[in-house]
Amino acid sequence: MALSFNEQFDQHGAWRREFALRLKLLSEWLKDHDLLDSAVEERLRRLESQMRTDKVMVAFVAEFSRGKSELINAIFFAGYKRRIMPASAGRTTMCPTELGYDPEVPPCLRLLPIETRLHTQPLMEWRMVPEKWHRVDLDVNDPQQLSQAIEKVSEVRHVTVEEARALGFWHDDSPEDNPMMGSDGLIEIPKWRHALINIAHPLLKQGLVILDTPGLNAIGAEPELTVNLIPQAHAVVFILAADTGVTKSDLQIWREHLITEDNDADSRLVVLNKIDTMWDALSTPAQVQAQIDRQRATTAEILGLQRHQVIPVSGQKGLVAKVNDDADLLKASRLPQLEQALAHGVLGQRQKILRASVAANIGELRGEATRVLSIRRRDLAEQMVELKGLRGKNMSVIKHMRARIEQEQAEFDASGAKIHAVRSVHLKLLRDVFNLLGTAALKSEMQELTDALRQPGLKLGVRKAYGKTFDRLRDGLRKAGKVSDEIQTMLTGTFRQLNAEYGFSLQAPREPDLARYERDLDLVERSHNQYLGVSNALRLAQPEFADRLVRALATRLRVIYESALGEVELWNKSAAAQLDAQLRERRRNFGRRLEAIERIQQAASGLDDRIAEIEAQELALDQLDLKLAELTSHLSHTPAGPAAAQPALKMA
Repeated sequence: MALSFNEQFDQHGAWRREFALRLKLLSEWLKDHDLLDSAVEERLRRLESQMRTDKVMVAFVAEFSRGKSELINAIFFAGYKRRIMPASAGRTTMCPTELGYDPEVPPCLRLLPIETRLHTQPLMEWRMVPEKWHRVDLDVNDPQQLSQAIEKVSEVRHVTVEEARALGFWHDDSPEDNPMMGSDGLIEIPKWRHALINIAHPLLKQGLVILDTPGLNAIGAEPELTVNLIPQAHAVVFILAADTGVTKSDLQIWREHLITEDNDADSRLVVLNKIDTMWDALSTPAQVQAQIDRQRATTAEILGLQRHQVIPVSGQKGLVAKVNDDADLLKASRLPQLEQALAHGVLGQRQKILRASVAANIGELRGEATRVLSIRRRDLAEQMVELKGLRGKNMSVIKHMRARIEQEQAEFDASGAKIHAVRSVHLKLLRDVFNLLGTAALKSEMQELTDALRQPGLKLGVRKAYGKTFDRLRDGLRKAGKVSDEIQTMLTGTFRQLNAEYGFSLQAPREPDLARYERDLDLVERSHNQYLGVSNALRLAQPEFADRLVRALATRLRVIYESALGEVELWNKSAAAQLDAQLRERRRNFGRRLEAIERIQQAASGLDDRIAEIEAQELALDQLDLKLAELTSHLSHTPAGPAAAQPALKMA
């Protein structure tokens, strides 16, 4: 029987935990055997952190009354044997709601007042100001209290037209998009701008983040939701009603906020929910199935998807089936097919990305540690040749040998000035890269874009302004890439020269792939361009809204640039640490050679004893090499499925 999404996610979490533990053990082993330089330690630390803290975000997007919250209940929270997310008739989730787990924060619901929209700070900055959020403590062991508390995400306020306009919910020039006015002349709007739910649900503890979004008006009015959170989700589940299919407002959400260039089946799933409304007692099962198949085919054609990307389900019946342990009803609801699609798409892609990152990093780590062992092995071989050459020789020959070693040591110490000069040039070029990718450069670009958007009138040229900004950003990345190429060429030449002169085994580390961040910029630009259509021209004419959009953009770009800088810093550290390690090993080698000569001068038996010691050290190095290969190979080929997992949690 196929495993549910919950069970497969549990296995994914077990795989990550086991992997992080193995990385920690490898780090301790390398440290015990003096193979852990600063670059290797940093690489291991990043890998372990990535494994322990990796998040998988699934965003649920729908117009109002499509059964979205009920579907979330059915997939993730049926183990509570009741509804957790509010899912009554009509509008329920009124504000974007993130469900996740942070062990540093007690179980709670945090709500950001809608009035914060009057300020230009992006959501990321508001997250750093906890006192501005309304907090409700949660009792995760009391499903009723949990459910009642979370109902706050459906709270509303009734405001005047002026207030609704200021908060971004009313536009005089597009009345068809405005909410309905009550008989008292007031407008219903969400009470909260954003909600964060922190609970120790087993799936959330293992890194799942669920993003529950409200309908069209709220999506369009919150730039950071549209241009940051939804595009960065690892999977987006777009929910339609099976009986109505794709409505005009559904199509608007799809085209403006969700469509991708290739409509990747692993990141975009469309759900035809509420198929139980088509279960007609006057129709045969075959006729009902034919209706569902027609709706599925029509939906796929309208949205430009493959048929298998459209999945018919009944979230409500799936929830009832799980609560009542009704296997037949669960099968009829088709919820397991959706869970399989999520597990295959989200977890399959996530593990693929993690494993690729691990394979590349473990390969480099193993190469750096192997080079250190090779240096030690070569130094021991040199000592062995020297010592065997002293057999039967008189004291004058031994003194001459000592003088020659001391001369070599002096020449090697004198080479420090050359190495220092190379490092100075290297650091100068690195500063150029840091300037191109630093905070000041990004801040300057965002200010220029803000100034362009503050020009009076409708922003019919806003797409052009964004295009110029992204062209300059890409140009900066390409310049940084050219400087990186220059640094890599210099490192390769310098390392080759040092290898020839001093017998090192230096190898220039893999150059940062800055082109990858250019592709990230392309994705960000596309997500913003979808937001810059004619339908948002009126909003963009409002300076405060344009400012919020730019701040949301800056938040996302900052993450990209910090990642790029982090990769450059690790590259630099790898080169420097490799050189430091080989310099350190060479100095130790000189010390060991001189120590051996002294012992031979002091005792006739010293020569044979020293040769025996070196032979023992060579055997120990062979054992270290085998152990290193064993540990790193196991990490590179750790199974990512049931074989590596602990028993699945029974929350589904």
